Amino acid sequence: MLCRGVRGATTVDEDTPEAILKATRELLALIIRLNGIRPEEVASAFFTTTQDVVSQYPALAARQLGWLDVPLLCGHEMAVPDGLPRCIRVLIHWNTDKPQSAIHHVYLREARSLRPDKALAQEVDLTELQTWIDEQLAAWNQD
Repeated sequence: MLCRGVRGATTVDEDTPEAILKATRELLALIIRLNGIRPEEVASAFFTTTQDVVSQYPALAARQLGWLDVPLLCGHEMAVPDGLPRCIRVLIHWNTDKPQSAIHHVYLREARSLRPDKALAQEVDLTELQTWIDEQLAAWNQD
């Protein structure tokens, strides 16, 4: 089994804990669902934010989705002039037999401009996705 990198990014309209967690949960949920990732297969995940996103750790969203034993780390991106503002990025280290070419990387909202070649090829049922996220949150809140 190999360890593969899975990338994703999204943006928030405002720097609030609610906006950060909601956007990060949506990003992670799509990555998880499109790739079939199970928490026990994740070696670690590294989240970064631009320096204008500081009100919440995005890694908390991963915990809320059941990644209780996964090592998680947060940090800031480099302050590149004219970089995309209010951006949250993730690099997931995933133990899988899938070839790198079969990995689905996800870029949402304004972050699609970072990798237009990685735009989702299929339509995503956002209602169904939100139902799955809500189920994970309910389980998190019961613990």
